[in-house]
Amino acid sequence: MLLIYTHKITKRFTYTMRQMFGEILGIEHSFATKVEDFIKHSGPKITYTKQPLQNEFFIRSNDLLFEQGINDIAIKIQEWDELPCFFGAGEQSVIPFDIFSASFYLLSRYEEYLPHVKDEVGRFPAKSSFLYKESILHRPLVDLWAFKFLGLLKERFPELVSKQRKFQFQSIINVTTSHCYAHRGVFRNIGGLAIDASRFKFSSIVKRIATWVNPEKDPYNNYAELLELHQKFKVKSYFFFQFAAYSRHDKNVSIFKNKFRHLIKSIADYSKVGLSASYQSAYDSEVLKKEKEQLSNLIKRPVNSVRLRYNKVNVPDSYRKLITLEITDDYSMGYTHQIGFRAGTCTSHFFYDINLEMQQPLKVHPFVLFDYSLVNYKQQQQVFDKLDDIYREVKKLNGTFTIVFSNELFGKKHRLNWLDLYQKLLRRYYV
Repeated sequence: MLLIYTHKITKRFTYTMRQMFGEILGIEHSFATKVEDFIKHSGPKITYTKQPLQNEFFIRSNDLLFEQGINDIAIKIQEWDELPCFFGAGEQSVIPFDIFSASFYLLSRYEEYLPHVKDEVGRFPAKSSFLYKESILHRPLVDLWAFKFLGLLKERFPELVSKQRKFQFQSIINVTTSHCYAHRGVFRNIGGLAIDASRFKFSSIVKRIATWVNPEKDPYNNYAELLELHQKFKVKSYFFFQFAAYSRHDKNVSIFKNKFRHLIKSIADYSKVGLSASYQSAYDSEVLKKEKEQLSNLIKRPVNSVRLRYNKVNVPDSYRKLITLEITDDYSMGYTHQIGFRAGTCTSHFFYDINLEMQQPLKVHPFVLFDYSLVNYKQQQQVFDKLDDIYREVKKLNGTFTIVFSNELFGKKHRLNWLDLYQKLLRRYYV
């Protein structure tokens, strides 16, 4: 049992300690605010406050975990044995920065509460993140700090017990448009044909007509190949289907089409299925509630996991809506066009609502790669060159390496050959 002495126990403090010691390091721990309790404890113990009590394992605290609300905090990057860090703690501290405040800052998405200019679809831009600006977005800093910290703890307290977690590879298939041409109805197909003709897209016209003759030839219909790959490599995949009414941003097949409904039910026999929420649902909780209920009724099981359209997570509002609808897991924490860790971690964690100062019952599952971040890559080797180091670091940390691919890209021609790339990623990182 590790005892942590501090001058004040707050919700931010307990949230951070549970994530650091419980979820990441697997260390049983407890807290003390009385000096006599700390002194009496004969096992491993650390002090987290402004001044050390004696010659103990001391980490000098920043004010972040003991205050409320949002402040515009200046972040100054320093190094901890070549590992980037911030919130410097001075010479008395065993660790040269406040590892707990820095972790909370990243996990809570503190900077996203601050004023910022959103991108064209209303998201927090990756380029506004200080991790991006410092060129460290690709590193799971919270986990790296935690395990380096664990090494120091075990040097001081060899008897300290930590439960080792297992590396996980998570493959997510995002289905916002299940078919390109098939099952779309006469009027939508005629309209699409007219648009293709007006834009001289003759290859699209040929594909559209071929799909009318044989719907199985639809370019987005790659589900059999995906299921075969997942079975071959024994990958535990997760399919997220959009199940929404037609709109400007949501142009999937009608949820009342029997072929579409049968597809989802058949996928659910082999893989986990979640909801890919519509763009409209971001503005109307009743829309999201209806989509969740309809998908749940179709697959005959609760739908508790969601991916938000365009990875549009606006904290805290987006997550509050999910919580209201009793959604327990979100898989949208990442950037669409940048590889890396938006929350600075490769470990799932509960959402902490800073405005309410409360840990919420919504688990956030971060991803490192969304396929649209690769569209400007010219060769597959460039992808591997970018991902290999990230993968090795996550594997060494026994974290979770999550990639998100869209069935739409699998059906589009690209110099990377999306389906071949996906297969090679499975073989390279999962097998």
